[in-house]
Amino acid sequence: MKAARREPVDRVPIWLMRQAGRYMAEYRELRRKTGFLELCKNPDLCAELMLSAVERLGVDAAIVFSDLLLILEPLGFQLEFTADEGPLLHNPIRGPQDVDRAGELESIDALQFVMEAVRKTRAGLAEELPLIGFAGAPFTLAAYAVEGESSRDYHRTKTLMYADAGAWDTLMGRLARAVTLYLNAQIDAGAGMVQLFDTWAGCLGVDDYRRHVLPHTRRVIEAVAPRVPVIHFATGNPALLPLLSEAAGKTKAQTVIGVDWRVRLDDAWRAIGHDMAIQGNLNPAVLLTNPAEIRRRAKEILDQAAGRPGHIFNLGHGVLPQTPIENVIALVDAVHE
Repeated sequence: MKAARREPVDRVPIWLMRQAGRYMAEYRELRRKTGFLELCKNPDLCAELMLSAVERLGVDAAIVFSDLLLILEPLGFQLEFTADEGPLLHNPIRGPQDVDRAGELESIDALQFVMEAVRKTRAGLAEELPLIGFAGAPFTLAAYAVEGESSRDYHRTKTLMYADAGAWDTLMGRLARAVTLYLNAQIDAGAGMVQLFDTWAGCLGVDDYRRHVLPHTRRVIEAVAPRVPVIHFATGNPALLPLLSEAAGKTKAQTVIGVDWRVRLDDAWRAIGHDMAIQGNLNPAVLLTNPAEIRRRAKEILDQAAGRPGHIFNLGHGVLPQTPIENVIALVDAVHE
């Protein structure tokens, strides 16, 4: 929490995206008996998974075990996770005429299982460890809602964005209001910080992001950040980093910019400005090597941070399923040392 506010710390804190996931034997054992959507809707299991991961790894924060697409169900979308855990929406938006398929989220009653997972995870954590809540950013949620599944070129999303800006803004406005409500509910339930995942924003160029995405994301961040720090994380296009910083609006002092591995940490920090905190950014594939290489690469990133206040160590994306858990522990130990 101090690092998020660029206050001095005695060591660099570290947590990991997907720190409770498929690389853990406990998770694989549970998944043999439980579907992914069923797991996400079981607060006891969600809390158990995350608490065991935090204890085993020795990380400095927990993040609620959930999925960024769950919010689409109460908006009117039929969500399924296929056998390989890939998401599939059975009623995606296929044109401007379908935008009203995304309803207005009036309350978070249908997502109370997430709030209960937040409460149970918070209750099981040591007092000094923060719990991070999260949501998908409006653009990534809109892209899933339009594509219906993973995409290589996002052509349906871009077609709607380019061809009917009014319909696009209507969709993004509804999603932004839903995400704001959702994140603030997680804070009320016990999250001390939240992360906004814009996983697919990297498919956009700078002008498209500024015109069609930034205003909606800024509304979310400004509506949340006065309460707790917000981590704004996007992947795939380092050219967007100055705009991610701009999306913080009036809340830069409460916003952390998460960066992936496609840019050096020091270059990224210069791009967003040293008046903001930064999170990142080891390539997750490094964890497939060996402890010596992991330590070397972690030190490179720490050297780039140069002891400047405001660095939270993380991967440039989530832990890969093939990762040996011993290597994850080696990374956490290396950063702590």
